[in-house]
Amino acid sequence: MEAVELLERLSTEWGISGYENRVAAFWEKTITTVVDEVRRDRLGNAIALKKGAGEEPRPKVMVAAHLDEIGLMVTKVDKGGFLRFTTVGGFDPRVLLAKEVTVLGKKPLPGVIGAKPPHLLSAGERKEVVKVEKMFIDIGYGETRARELVSVGDPVVLKRRFERLQGKTVAGGPFDDRAGLVVLYETARELERVRHEADVYFVGTVQEEVGVRGSVVSTYGIEPDIGIAVDVGFGDMPGTSEEDTIELGKGPAVALGPNIHPNLHRDLVEVAKSRHIPYQLEIAPGPTGTDARAIQISRTGIATALVSIPLRYMHTTVETLVTSDLVNTAYLLASFIGQVDKKYLEGLKWS
Repeated sequence: MEAVELLERLSTEWGISGYENRVAAFWEKTITTVVDEVRRDRLGNAIALKKGAGEEPRPKVMVAAHLDEIGLMVTKVDKGGFLRFTTVGGFDPRVLLAKEVTVLGKKPLPGVIGAKPPHLLSAGERKEVVKVEKMFIDIGYGETRARELVSVGDPVVLKRRFERLQGKTVAGGPFDDRAGLVVLYETARELERVRHEADVYFVGTVQEEVGVRGSVVSTYGIEPDIGIAVDVGFGDMPGTSEEDTIELGKGPAVALGPNIHPNLHRDLVEVAKSRHIPYQLEIAPGPTGTDARAIQISRTGIATALVSIPLRYMHTTVETLVTSDLVNTAYLLASFIGQVDKKYLEGLKWS
């Protein structure tokens, strides 16, 4: 399966934080063709192992991308059958109004998010962003039938559609972080052609959007020598500064900052230069909002790197990226992993 096809397929699977089983099952089924072992841990992380060619004990490299997406959860079945809800993960309320959703009740139920029309708003209300607690989901049923099919706590996912724009640009969601899962698969496939000494653990982590929980336990269990988080970064667009964004189509961004081991940053950049892989720099002055922050401080500390895929319109249903960035990210990771051996690990020790 090519990268763009896999991204389209992964982005149609439901998987809000805590309910990742569908997307995890599909990703396991896909990556099992290019790895040696696949398993699920107690929290639900999908862990695939591609064994290295070196003598045991081999170096261990963990490459992580999160399975989960942000979503909604039913808090009340209100009068008239309208559903009140809260958010799971970080939503901008402005993107929710008039969205189509699927309520995962006793059966999947289509619905729409509504609110009072502007004609009925007071002058003061027109100046304010509609708060989530003022919105509701309309599934078209009356109260009695709605209560039969929907319960408090049922998850809700936003409907999305995969769109191919011009060139290699695609839009849809949730590319955060299904794009990272595509990179993991492409990296494993590329390693089929590369002799690597290290054992490589490709981890689809759960519950990243609600506190990087999956990476906490998976890193603790694997105890890798090197951990690399693959996530999305803020793509350039009008109204944003160059310092805060990375350009679509210009390759992955290699992060630099206290969350990142300086040698890993240096060597990823050197690999990109030597292999003529396009890359960018991403400044991360504090703990990153990714799995990297949990990987780094697991057990007695893990040498950690972060590689970001440029993405516009994050946490919406029209997230946009360029598919060549996925392939170049995979080339970079596979090329780097190919040089990791026991001697390389010695160079990561602080002196």
